Amino acid sequence: MRRILVGIKRVVDYNVRIRVRPDGAGVATDGVKMSINPFDEIALEEALRMRERGLADEVIAVSIGPADAQQQLRTALAMGADRAVLVEPAAGAVIEPLTAARILLKLIEREQPQIVILGKQAIDDDNNQTGQMLAALWDRPQATFASKIVIEGTTATVTREVDAGLETLQVDLPAVFTTDLRLNEPRYVKLPDIMKAKKKPLEVLPLAQLGLEPVRRLQAVKFEPPPQRHKGVMVKDAAELVSLLKGRGLL
Repeated sequence: MRRILVGIKRVVDYNVRIRVRPDGAGVATDGVKMSINPFDEIALEEALRMRERGLADEVIAVSIGPADAQQQLRTALAMGADRAVLVEPAAGAVIEPLTAARILLKLIEREQPQIVILGKQAIDDDNNQTGQMLAALWDRPQATFASKIVIEGTTATVTREVDAGLETLQVDLPAVFTTDLRLNEPRYVKLPDIMKAKKKPLEVLPLAQLGLEPVRRLQAVKFEPPPQRHKGVMVKDAAELVSLLKGRGLL
């Protein structure tokens, strides 16, 4: 069976205003709406479109996190994923990108997908590392920041966004792709799909069952909100603006 594996991360919804906890030890999440990481949602949409074009038989959504992450996996199932897998670490464990890549590699060895699609980064930590690390561990090609993916047989042609413009790569499958914003627009989930998703298989695997232990390499010392923006200054005309900028050494 031709499979596509899609990584899903549970993050604070992008519409929520982030608040730092009073003790500065992290971000307040109590009572806060959580959602699928937007880049991962794009990755899932691309996998579903590939299946609809007959390029795959099955789309598997996987996530690493607490039991609450089942909610986001159910959303992925409602979008159209065939089944889902949640790898659940011990309470309080911090999963860094390298550990996440090793977990995904274990799932790849079990599921044998031809394509793995991840969001290019998560909006909570912005690391942009897991896809690249996974490709290195798997020893397979990677195409990151994809804005277009065309599959022909066992080859993928990928247009990716780089600082200088657009770059086109050709890679052999199996391969790892990470998605950029312009790849597609995720579909809207309808109520009947949500109801159907409740009957789709969702497997929960304790992290220890995969023979892995999370390793902590980085320690977050303190969280601080960004400084408040100062009130703007009103000027009468362009001449006054130029004079003001010169006075502040900005021109």
